[in-house]
Amino acid sequence: MAFSLVTRLLQSPYVESIRGSSTLSVVTALLGLILTALVWAQIEQRVFKNPHAPPVVPYLFPFFGSMITFGLDPLKFFRENQKRYGDVFTFLVFGRNMTACLGPDGNNFFFNAKIAHVSAEEAYKSLTVPVFGKGVVYDVHNSVLMEQKRFIKNTLSQDNLRAYVPLVVEETMQYVERWSQKQGDVDIVQGMAELITMTASRTLFGDEIRAQLDVTIADLYHDLDNGFTPLNFLFENLPLESYRRRDAAHIKLKNIYLDIIKKRREAKIQDYSDAISHLMECMYKSGRPLADEEIACIMIAMLMAGQHTSTATTAWSVLYLAQQTELMRELREEQERELGGMDTPLTFDGLKRLTKLDDLVSEVLRLRPPIVEILRKVVRPVEYPGSGYVIPDGHYLMASPAITQTDPAIYRNPEDFRPARWQEDARKTSDAAEKGAAADDEVDYGFGVMKTTSARSPYLPFGAGRHRCIGEPFAYMQIKTILATLVRHFDFALPKGLPKPDYTKMFILPQDPATVRYSRRQ
Repeated sequence: MAFSLVTRLLQSPYVESIRGSSTLSVVTALLGLILTALVWAQIEQRVFKNPHAPPVVPYLFPFFGSMITFGLDPLKFFRENQKRYGDVFTFLVFGRNMTACLGPDGNNFFFNAKIAHVSAEEAYKSLTVPVFGKGVVYDVHNSVLMEQKRFIKNTLSQDNLRAYVPLVVEETMQYVERWSQKQGDVDIVQGMAELITMTASRTLFGDEIRAQLDVTIADLYHDLDNGFTPLNFLFENLPLESYRRRDAAHIKLKNIYLDIIKKRREAKIQDYSDAISHLMECMYKSGRPLADEEIACIMIAMLMAGQHTSTATTAWSVLYLAQQTELMRELREEQERELGGMDTPLTFDGLKRLTKLDDLVSEVLRLRPPIVEILRKVVRPVEYPGSGYVIPDGHYLMASPAITQTDPAIYRNPEDFRPARWQEDARKTSDAAEKGAAADDEVDYGFGVMKTTSARSPYLPFGAGRHRCIGEPFAYMQIKTILATLVRHFDFALPKGLPKPDYTKMFILPQDPATVRYSRRQ
């Protein structure tokens, strides 16, 4: 309201009257406008507050609201305001009213809210449609999205995951040949980003894409990635070069996939080991086959959706291994014990026996989740159970499972990185929250029956409910295979210490420089 007041004032005869005036007069007039907006912002918060709305975090500047304090460290912002207002409160960021829903009950309300009341599609489509394309993911009705998720989920069968493990090992070994010295320093974020893209391309996206990755696809991906930022979420269309390059990259990459699909159809190639071949055979419940353009856009969505999250998790895992070198020794001992030796080929079933490796990844996801806030847009006023609060339509709901994953009431010394907590007795400690919190439920949201942890669980690195990430099995396979391969061949150290998280990005990566020193093992 305060921002719209300023807009009206700028368009008023008052502003017209000062045109052509002296510089001092213009500055004085503008200061008057700013002062008016500030005063009105305070009146708006105190006088016109909706008595049924959640408490509002006070702000000084209209439109911007809590942008700075939230943007620099969202977890600190959440924790401080959770102490003041409880699990539900509203704050303003760039003209958007965000209502935080924290704690186990907040997570449960958020993830299980009815789609008649809240929409993930409305929250994210301005960000995702220019990158993924039209007619897929958040550019379709939720029922269609659930069918598309079913198509993707079926590509991640146990048989396919088994076949992918040796391919990931091979790609990892080829990649680390770039680390040609016996010892050297690497930017681990850049390195893991490249490796994640290569392994995903080799397994999911087809040989044609992998063959072009080092030349064409990498540049297109880079341009798409630059269009997947907080700026793009806040401002859908800006006359910036990054926006133009994003749109051009989408068209080029889509056409590459369309060309691959066309050639496969003409050659009658049926190879179900990659996602393209599987999607070419998919059909909606109505009987309509998945269109080639939909397949191409879904492939782009798959490329983008898992890239950042897996990169962040793998990079943080290597950083913590470099900080706590005894973990490296424990992981090698586990491979000797469970697999019979460090030269034993890694397999899908063998990875399942590496529980210490599981614990490492679980602890990274608990302490350094790639995403710390998740959004829904309220499309119909919705009441937060038991509070009397009614969240108006047009507001955004924001959940942060990262808050419960670092809650001292649930985890002892939650800021400590300690993978061993996952093996401790869940009956005597609260550290094993993920394994002792709630029984798994079998749910079918339209993309097949799956076991899903209760949304009240304090540990939700892949979300919950109908929008839970269906790429979880692939992500675990990919990350664990890469890490198991790296610890066989390298020791790691931190020449510059453990970097802090960078909360200014869409996905929470380590701050630059994230340097790791590697030493080749004999």
